[in-house]
Amino acid sequence: MHLHDEKIKFIEEKAFAIRATIIEALVEAKSGHTAGPLGMADIFAAFYFHILKHDPKNPSWEERDRLVLSNGHICPVRYVTMAVAGYFPIEELKTLRKIDSRLQGHPHRTSLPGLETTSGPLGEGISQSIGMALAAKLDKADYHIYCFASDGEQQEGNTWEAAMFAGKNKINNLTVVIDRNNIQIDGFTENVMPLEPLVEKYKAFNWEVLEADGNNIRT
Repeated sequence: MHLHDEKIKFIEEKAFAIRATIIEALVEAKSGHTAGPLGMADIFAAFYFHILKHDPKNPSWEERDRLVLSNGHICPVRYVTMAVAGYFPIEELKTLRKIDSRLQGHPHRTSLPGLETTSGPLGEGISQSIGMALAAKLDKADYHIYCFASDGEQQEGNTWEAAMFAGKNKINNLTVVIDRNNIQIDGFTENVMPLEPLVEKYKAFNWEVLEADGNNIRT
């Protein structure tokens, strides 16, 4: 998808607004993850304002692309991006992580239209996304599934069972975006449980792998 300079500037401005609003929401909540949401703001802006086929006024549109957030703890960036895109009022972000709010510390699918899954335990999103992708193929549906995942959850065995299944069954209507930021709650990934060579591992499971600077809209 070609991006001209004007559209790049538009997405960059959206990403800036998303970051600022994430900080405001977390300050109001007095809790929540910061690094992951802030680091993924450019990715979310690019998807919601350029890549995804979706309709904020009709979140259940059958032909929409599905976006699965596997690392659910970074949901503030998704909530903020959805609000900026028009899924719900921006003022509701002040309820983040509060009792009875639709915006909990991990996303709850039935609480907020526009969420595709409930996520908490890490390592499940790729498997869930493969299930959606396989269902789309069986239904001959023309939508794409995108899964956002953290690098830390690549340490989960479930991830590699899913990767094996997708490679065997040629699940080509799925794109997985891994946030390779090299950190997790206990320290650096390569100290906790080394992942490298991560690219070569996915290629060995029959995946096409592209590497990009996730904070550069042009890439």
